[in-house]
Amino acid sequence: MPSFDIVSEVDKQEVRNAVDQVNKEVSTRFDFKGSDARVEQTDYQLTVFADDEFKLEQILDILRTRLTKRNVDVRCLEKDQVEKISGNKVKQVVTVKTGLETELAKKIIKHIKDSKLKVQASIQGDVVRVTGAKKDMLQEAIQMVKKTIDNFPLQFQNFRD
Repeated sequence: MPSFDIVSEVDKQEVRNAVDQVNKEVSTRFDFKGSDARVEQTDYQLTVFADDEFKLEQILDILRTRLTKRNVDVRCLEKDQVEKISGNKVKQVVTVKTGLETELAKKIIKHIKDSKLKVQASIQGDVVRVTGAKKDMLQEAIQMVKKTIDNFPLQFQNFRD
């Protein structure tokens, strides 16, 4: 029975490379001279430090640019609130979301069932597996999911006949 998986994955090495590029650019830019601006990475959690909120936004803009150039979808970034640390300095935690949350997976399954396509969808961990009798139906399901879910990066993998 043909099937495919709907997943949301981010290459951790590409994120690390983008963070390294951001830190290198911030250390060489004139407008950040003498400031304590940097990005630190722990797994899929990025902590952005800056002297004020304006510089923080500039660093986040550089980070988005670098991630985009490395083919990491910036829709997977989730920013927390800006926290004040000593003096004027601020920090913000940015989480790189990976995997499908159950709410999103249920929404995808509901859209597939509402479309009346002859396919079945099921949640398997943080993956939605879609199976059907014909490849054409699966391809229609992929197109339908791409149209309806546009606020979160999805990949379609493991397509099998």
